[in-house]
Amino acid sequence: MLNEHQSKKINVRELPGTRKNRYISVNKIKIKMSKKQFIAGILFAAFLGGLFALGGFKLFEKDQPRYDTYQQNQNVRFSSLLSDTSFTVPEGLNFVYAAEVATPTVVHIKSTYPKPDVSDAYPGGPMDDWLKQFFGGPGGQNFHGQPMPQPQAAGSGVIISSDGYIVTNNHVVKDAEKLEVSLYDNRTFEAELVGTDPNTDIALIKIDAKGLPFIKYGDSDKIRVGEWVLAVGNPFDLTSTVTAGIVSAKGRSIGILRERYGIESFIQTDAAVNPGNSGGALVNLKGELIGINTAIATPTGTYAGYSFAVPVSIVHKVVSDLKEYGVVQRALLGIQIVNVNDPRLKDKDVNELHGAYIMEVNENSAAEEAGLKKGDVITEIDGHKVENVAELQDMVARHRPGDKIEVTFRRDGKTKTVSAKLKNLDNEVRIVRKNDAVTIEGASFKNATKEELKKLDLDNGVKVVDVKPGKWKDVGIKKGFVISSIDKRPVRNVDDLREMLRVRKGEGILIAGKYPDGEEAYYGMGW
Repeated sequence: MLNEHQSKKINVRELPGTRKNRYISVNKIKIKMSKKQFIAGILFAAFLGGLFALGGFKLFEKDQPRYDTYQQNQNVRFSSLLSDTSFTVPEGLNFVYAAEVATPTVVHIKSTYPKPDVSDAYPGGPMDDWLKQFFGGPGGQNFHGQPMPQPQAAGSGVIISSDGYIVTNNHVVKDAEKLEVSLYDNRTFEAELVGTDPNTDIALIKIDAKGLPFIKYGDSDKIRVGEWVLAVGNPFDLTSTVTAGIVSAKGRSIGILRERYGIESFIQTDAAVNPGNSGGALVNLKGELIGINTAIATPTGTYAGYSFAVPVSIVHKVVSDLKEYGVVQRALLGIQIVNVNDPRLKDKDVNELHGAYIMEVNENSAAEEAGLKKGDVITEIDGHKVENVAELQDMVARHRPGDKIEVTFRRDGKTKTVSAKLKNLDNEVRIVRKNDAVTIEGASFKNATKEELKKLDLDNGVKVVDVKPGKWKDVGIKKGFVISSIDKRPVRNVDDLREMLRVRKGEGILIAGKYPDGEEAYYGMGW
């Protein structure tokens, strides 16, 4: 037998002419054994190995705690991952209560749009009749004189009061000619549009009903990443559908709101949301509203892993404004900002890891009056930490013009705090109401009423209600003129007009519209 200090080469080979015997050559020592003895030895060694393994396991098992139930075992597993060892898995965790509370408050919205009249799009030729047959002609009729079906879309909404107020997304109801609301109990109502806010993609509609079940507002500021949430809506016209997921992130900006003052501070979840869920409820396990489902991140047009909701902190403020004033009271600091990790700041020597970097301070703005400067990094609003641009926009958007906020910022390595009195889009602190006129460069404007537009056969327009000395009067525009387009782009409302003029600053513009007697007019203006 070889000991551990010997180093000898062992060769195993089958000797020629001997199939029943095996020879093992070890330093010229030959050991001869029968085939049965060889197999028996292997089995005996395996048996001994098994006994040693079983004995070791039993010895180790004596030191381990025993758990009589699955729940006890899970409690230990979870608590080992947490600093709070008192944490236990809630018994009977499910979503039944939240679903029962929220589902009756979520409605199905069918939006009907005007029939297309694209006859002006046909330049003439043999293809015209064929195009009209499929895409419509004058009066919304096809080539055979048959009426074309009106375009429709569907979405969701959430009842927020017993007297019929319903919150939804702006893109669900935008430009609709008719809104039909179906309740959880299968009753159907025609809805009236109260107001919209494209900057947050929120809209408010109302039906003539009383005693309706309505949802309670939760607190979107208190929800935490990892918390369970439910999405309730009508995906693919599958009414009253409930899906569950967790909060994946907060304060998320995904670049879908193209408005200049668009506010994106979405709650990101992995609850399944699909077309038709837009405007539906995102609720916590108490059944409280914490967001309005608005968008999905997808390469296919359907759910691919993540969905986004407008937090109820923004929803509540927008709805309150629309109910009270008919328009949202947009409060602004008057600054242009980017995240501190923005590539454009590569050469700016920004040392802050969190906050919003000020690229520009607008003239006569709330920020300028408060003493904020280009290069400052805003880190807190009213004592609440600002992680990024989205969070800053969210915190400011909750206020109205005239409100004061405390702004904490970093400048030259020092932390400072100033008080800023917020202003509106016109750099004023006054409250704007739905029918208030907006003054721009000596002329005052209002949104044209439906009756005025119908009389002039216009789909959209802004009415000139007063003209004083200035650019408008210089080109010949008179009181009563309805501006329907600028540079062939439709002007839907005063906000559209203001934004178009802003981006055309220093350029020439072509203004088109009609006077009350139906006369068409065109004006060229250097803006």
